Amino acid sequence: MILYGLKTCDICRKALKLLGNADFVDVRGAGVPEEVLRAAHAQFGAALLNTRSTTWRGLSESDRAGDPLALLAAHPALMKRPLIEADGELYLGWGPEVRAALGLG
Repeated sequence: MILYGLKTCDICRKALKLLGNADFVDVRGAGVPEEVLRAAHAQFGAALLNTRSTTWRGLSESDRAGDPLALLAAHPALMKRPLIEADGELYLGWGPEVRAALGLG
């Protein structure tokens, strides 16, 4: 299991604590592998972008209108977090439905 997030993100730290066996990838330093990012975008679409982040608010309108995958590659902190890869499945966020799907009730 791999958890993609930010080491400074409280929700990512909570998720990592409950998912003790997960490998953590700090997207700000290591990024998200392109194939994972493409699969996540295909599955989650616009929900993959965190449009409430300070990074998003700092972008120009023309940047915001650009290719979402290019935006995420250039600004990994724009990704909604955490993105969890487990047994070939992708999960986005840390809501009750994600916790239940991962067997954490």
